[in-house]
Amino acid sequence: MVNVTEIFGSKVFNASVMKERLPEDIYDLMQRAIKNNKRLDIDIANVVANSMKDWAIENGATHYTHWFQPMTGVTAEKHDSFISPSGDSKVIMEFSGKELVQGESDASSFPSGGLRATFEARGYTAWDPTSYAFIKDNTLCIPTAFCSYGGEALDQKTPLLRSMEAIDRQAMRILKLFGHENVTGVKTTVGPEQEYFLVEKDTYYKRPDLVFAGRTLFGAKPPKGQELDDHYYGSIKPRVMSFMHDLDDELWKLGILAKTEHNEAAPAQHELAPIYTTTNIAADHNQLTMEMMQKVAQRHDLICLLHEKPFKGVNGSGKHNNWSITTSTGKNLLDPGETPHDNAQFLLFLCAVIKAVDEYQDLLRASVASPGNDHRLGAHEAPPAVVSIFLGEELSEILEAIEEDKEYGAREKTQIKIGVHVIPKFPKDTTDRNRTSPFAFTGNKFEFRMLGSASSISDVNVVINTAVAESLRQFADELENANDFKTALHDLIQNTIKKHKRIIFNGNGYDDKWLQEAEKRGLLNLPTTPDALPRIIEKKNVELFETHRVYSEVELKSRLAVLLDNYRKILRIEALTMIEMSRKDIMPAVSKFIGNISDSLNSKRNAVKSVPCKYEESVIEKAATLLDTMLDRTDALDTLLVEVRTIKDTQLKANFYRDKVIPVMDELRAAADELEVICDRNIWPYPDYSEMLFGVK
Repeated sequence: MVNVTEIFGSKVFNASVMKERLPEDIYDLMQRAIKNNKRLDIDIANVVANSMKDWAIENGATHYTHWFQPMTGVTAEKHDSFISPSGDSKVIMEFSGKELVQGESDASSFPSGGLRATFEARGYTAWDPTSYAFIKDNTLCIPTAFCSYGGEALDQKTPLLRSMEAIDRQAMRILKLFGHENVTGVKTTVGPEQEYFLVEKDTYYKRPDLVFAGRTLFGAKPPKGQELDDHYYGSIKPRVMSFMHDLDDELWKLGILAKTEHNEAAPAQHELAPIYTTTNIAADHNQLTMEMMQKVAQRHDLICLLHEKPFKGVNGSGKHNNWSITTSTGKNLLDPGETPHDNAQFLLFLCAVIKAVDEYQDLLRASVASPGNDHRLGAHEAPPAVVSIFLGEELSEILEAIEEDKEYGAREKTQIKIGVHVIPKFPKDTTDRNRTSPFAFTGNKFEFRMLGSASSISDVNVVINTAVAESLRQFADELENANDFKTALHDLIQNTIKKHKRIIFNGNGYDDKWLQEAEKRGLLNLPTTPDALPRIIEKKNVELFETHRVYSEVELKSRLAVLLDNYRKILRIEALTMIEMSRKDIMPAVSKFIGNISDSLNSKRNAVKSVPCKYEESVIEKAATLLDTMLDRTDALDTLLVEVRTIKDTQLKANFYRDKVIPVMDELRAAADELEVICDRNIWPYPDYSEMLFGVK
């Protein structure tokens, strides 16, 4: 029986371990540096490094690594041992403050989008002391930022930390206006729900598309999918439960607050949700969670699929980003309060989010753009590609009353004037949760549901943090110069609601009428990745990030280049995989099937003249026609992949894949999937959807 309280955080060099092992004055200085985002003096770093090394060795570690998050979407690490020659043909174990605080990594093979030339190999990793070091695979992992020789961010952590500082600065200005002199800082918190699929390992390795692309490029829908809703929250299969228990153990050892696990809507689909924590730590933990899911699954002869749409015709996987903002005193600023004063403050922060989402809806959409997510968004299992906010009926009515200076509700016949007349006591989460909304308020947080399951949560939270920081900056500028704070506050909230209410939508996001309504409201509809990504370098967006020192224009352009190139590379891999599967396996199998049926037809005709052979004749005709289509579409795909090489511009290349390559891939798949339905099961070269979705016992 696992003792959770005993193993939790046992692989983490956390505050309790530091307090036990560090001298009291060093511990205090360390905690102060973490709290105030200050750099540690090298003498202090040396003491911390030595203590960290001793603890790691006692826990079985022999190496250390600066664990960072380049623009690949996954983590990276270079391992160095603790050994150092002692001069007598022996070694001692050493680890210095310099090695802890900064490392040097070869940056030449990581995406940079032109930030650095290929021959300029040097990159630096810098310790993030706010995210605790941990032990993984007998290696001490030190969470770090990653930058170029010139100081530009090459990773996802650096901009996230910058955005957290930005929202802290601006939120503190607002809180001082409300008299909160005891608050020393503000942090955003996140709880990312993680969806995933589990399939048999043997089945996975028989599917080249799963191995190379992470999703099935071919596959006919099985007789039963998720129509009966019997998998959702259903009884968890023994092997899956065993996997979940082992996963919990590994995550708890790493101090990850894994809390909730259940079957999701689609067969073979599941979800894990953690307790909220500070955003940069939540980002680190989510990367570790995805890694551990894949490692632990292998132990159980399973494969964990994190792709947004591994199977056509059933729900894809998302990652719901539950975001809130909290003070150093523990106050959630999106939690309605008990007094008119508290609720005026709540309304202001709520309006800051509404304004941010409306003004930077394009950035939010771009932050979740990927080839995999393009298959998922708007597919009646995820929000549409149009960004909107759900507030619920009651809160929307309160905002409407403020906007129009009218009485609120049948129960609260009160004209709402912020700070002048009584504000009604706000209801806490009295409305149903809208699962079709991209950005839904759920009581004391916002749930952003557009993020794909395989993505890092960093990019999304960089946008949310920075956009809200900009709203708060503008609010603070106006209120700090006001002659009458209460009147100015009321007018500011009222005007913000009037100007940005178009982004609020409480209805069914799956309804086609909503897209028409969204267009009337002037909301953006960016359905694909090539549509969304160019918005990153729109003038207003560059100004936003440069104003808050989150990204420079050069860094934004580099990220755009990386993301467009990644889109192109993924689709090229998928197209090449389809060509190979078609030519080497599917078309030969279908040809063999047609031959077998033809032999059967000929034997019948030879045995009995004029015998009816409707099955054989119809199957041969249909299969031959579809096989011809496959051959034609495979050759066409091959030709397109040659043609796209002549295009130099990355945006035009991405557009070519979207407009030319994807339609041919879809046509090729349609022909193959139809053939799968009529072909002999024993001849078809790959495990089918029934085996993959229902194979885990």
